[in-house]
Amino acid sequence: MTYQQVLQWMFGRLPMYQQQGKTALKHKLDNIRDFCDHLGNPEKKIRTIHIAGTNGKGSVSHMLASILQEAGYKTGLYTSPHLKDFRERIKINGVDVPEDFVTEFITGNKPFLDAHDLSFFEMTVGMAFDFFAREKTDIAVIEVGLGGRLDSTNIITPEVSVITNIGYDHTDILGDTLEKIAGEKAGIIKPGVPVVISEYHPETFPVFRKAAEENHSELSLAENLSLENMRSDLKGIYQDKNIRAVVAAVRQLKNYNITPDNIISGLSHVVRNTGLQGRWQQLQAAPKVICDTAHNAEGLELVLRQVKSEKFEKLHIVLGVVRDKDLKRILPLFPKNALYYFATPGISRGLPAEELREQALEYGLGGEAYPSVIQAYENALSRAGKNDFIYVGGSTFVVAEIL
Repeated sequence: MTYQQVLQWMFGRLPMYQQQGKTALKHKLDNIRDFCDHLGNPEKKIRTIHIAGTNGKGSVSHMLASILQEAGYKTGLYTSPHLKDFRERIKINGVDVPEDFVTEFITGNKPFLDAHDLSFFEMTVGMAFDFFAREKTDIAVIEVGLGGRLDSTNIITPEVSVITNIGYDHTDILGDTLEKIAGEKAGIIKPGVPVVISEYHPETFPVFRKAAEENHSELSLAENLSLENMRSDLKGIYQDKNIRAVVAAVRQLKNYNITPDNIISGLSHVVRNTGLQGRWQQLQAAPKVICDTAHNAEGLELVLRQVKSEKFEKLHIVLGVVRDKDLKRILPLFPKNALYYFATPGISRGLPAEELREQALEYGLGGEAYPSVIQAYENALSRAGKNDFIYVGGSTFVVAEIL
C-alpha cells in the first residue's frame, strides 16, 4: 500500500474517537499489551514522561520536548489528535515520523491488526513506541489520549508523570464529577514514580494525593512554584500554569543534565522545536486573527477572558463544535457583543451550524450559520475592519481547517 492508502485504511476501516465519539472506544489495555508483545515490547526499551489532564497536556508535552531537545537529548513526542497530517502525532526532535515508516509499519503488521481488530488509537500508540525504540530516543514525552487509567499509553513506566488541569470533558466516559474524572487521570500514577500535579482543586487533589500515597510516589504541586524569567513563545494567559507544571517535571527528572538556560531556551522556542500549532496562534495582524483549540468550559473560560482583554472596534467569532459538547456549560461564557459565524466542522461528529446557531440564540449570541468552517472564516474576514478582532475556535477540528 502507498502512504495515502495506508491512511485511508487506518481512518476508514477502524473507528476513531475523534470522528465517532464513545462508540469508537475499546476501554481496556489487553489489545495494546498484546500488540506491544507482538512488536517485542518497545515500550520497555524507551524512557518516557507521561502527561494526562483535561486541558494543557498538549502544551505541557511540547514544552517538555522542547526543553529536552535544547538540552541535547534525542526526544520523542507522541500527541493527539493531529491538526493537518497524521504524522504530527509522532515526532523525534520536532521532525514528523517518515511516511515510509508509517507505510511499512502498517503493511508489516496488518495481519495482526486485522486478526485482533485493533482500534485506530491502539495501533498508533504501538507505532509510536516502536518508532521511538528503533530510533533509540533518549527519552519520549507521551501524551494520554483520553482519561489515563485505561488509555492505551498507560502501559509505560515513566521517569515522571504529570497531571494538568482537570475539568468536565468526556463525562460520558470518564465520569460526571471532578472526583471521578480525577480518579481516571490518577490511573497514570505508577509505583515509585514521582508525579507532578499542575494545580490544586479541593475536589481533585485528595484523589491524587491518595493515589500517590498508595503507590509510594513523591507528589509535587506545581502551582506553588515561584518562577521568574520563565516565558514561552506559546501565547495565552493559561500557559503560566503549564510552565509551572513543566518546570516542576524537569526538576523531578533524575540522571538528566538540564540547565536553567536549557529550560529558558526550550520554553522560548517551542513552536520552532516541536511545530506546535493552535495555541493562541495569530494568523494575521489587521484585522487581528487568533485561533485556539480550547474546546471545553475550563479552557474556553481562560481563552475568552483573554479575548475580552484585547483592544478592538468589533469582535467577530467563528465558532464550531462537535455533537457531544455540553453547550449549556460553554455558550454562557461567550460575549454577547460579538458577531458570530457559526460553522459545521468537517467531521461526522460536527454539530450542524444551524443547530448551534439556534442554541446560541438562547444565550443572546447572534449571527449566521455556514455549512463549512472555511465559508464562515472567509465571511468573517470580508466583514471585519482592520481594527477589528477575529477569534476562531470551539473545537480542534475548526482550527485545523483554517491552518
